[in-house]
Amino acid sequence: MKVAVVGATGLVGTKMLQVLAERNFSVTELIPVASEKSVGKEVDFKGKKYKVVSMTDAIAAKPNVAIFSAGGSTSLEWAPKFAAAGITVIDNSSAWRMDPTKKLVVPEVNAEVLTREDKIIANPNCSTIQMVVALQPLHKKYNIERIVVSTYQSVTGTGVKAVDQLMGERNKAIKGAGDDYPMAYKYPIDLNVIPQIDVFLENGYTKEEMKMVNETKKIMQDDSIRVTATTVRIPVVGGHSESVNVEFTNDFDLNEVRSLLQAAPGVIVVDDPANQQYPMPMDAHEKDAVFVGRIRRDETQPYTLNMWIVSDNLRKGAATNAVQIAEYLAAQGML
Repeated sequence: MKVAVVGATGLVGTKMLQVLAERNFSVTELIPVASEKSVGKEVDFKGKKYKVVSMTDAIAAKPNVAIFSAGGSTSLEWAPKFAAAGITVIDNSSAWRMDPTKKLVVPEVNAEVLTREDKIIANPNCSTIQMVVALQPLHKKYNIERIVVSTYQSVTGTGVKAVDQLMGERNKAIKGAGDDYPMAYKYPIDLNVIPQIDVFLENGYTKEEMKMVNETKKIMQDDSIRVTATTVRIPVVGGHSESVNVEFTNDFDLNEVRSLLQAAPGVIVVDDPANQQYPMPMDAHEKDAVFVGRIRRDETQPYTLNMWIVSDNLRKGAATNAVQIAEYLAAQGML
């Protein structure tokens, strides 16, 4: 199994290599790929050093699968070239997610849509992934009509520059250090929240918010689900959190809801308010699961549930989900 990781030197690419190793994915040959300026650099994988190669050299090496995390413009340019060479691409950017000819996949929810003919497969947005993993078992049972979601998203979703800004601001506040840190955001992020992720669209929503709206419908294969989102950046690094209000067609029993979630693949229920047990980003950090808690009935209207969903956005929200897609393809003999 020859595996290329495109964008191998970036924050998510590095996490891809870590997850491939931890999950013991059957890699017989690793091909780390990055931009021309990174060619020749070395990355670590399972205790060995591998030299970064160019896109052209990666295609020539004919990997079975190429996992992309190199940005939308790179994916638009290069994914079709890999696919044309018979290489299956799993792309982590937003480039192909809403393309009607491409599958948008969260393995716990809709892996069965994949076929051998799918050569470019889209990995969904991090905040969408964790939400649909938790909602899918409930949708099957009670039928979701409407979702209201507010997100509290880690700076790691922006990248290394944002982490450096947060830590730079914190160091300055504590030590009085200089202003020698980058500004990934227009505003300070430490001791602050920024109610904007990505650019604003004409309807007043951000691209991130509309990604959650459109991707949820596509993954859950149900355009009748109404979704509205507010996405917010907060000064944490462990993962993304979401407050989710779900309205169903049918009534539910809270004990049954908990049982369905406990039985759902990829979900861990942490819901013991009496002992102040609930999911937090610091607990989700470096874990692959989606954590669910604060499960309670919305007392203002019928058939409606409130829940709190937390997951590591670099793992299940990006790297792990992509590797799980590759695992599914390999298990089905599609690679």
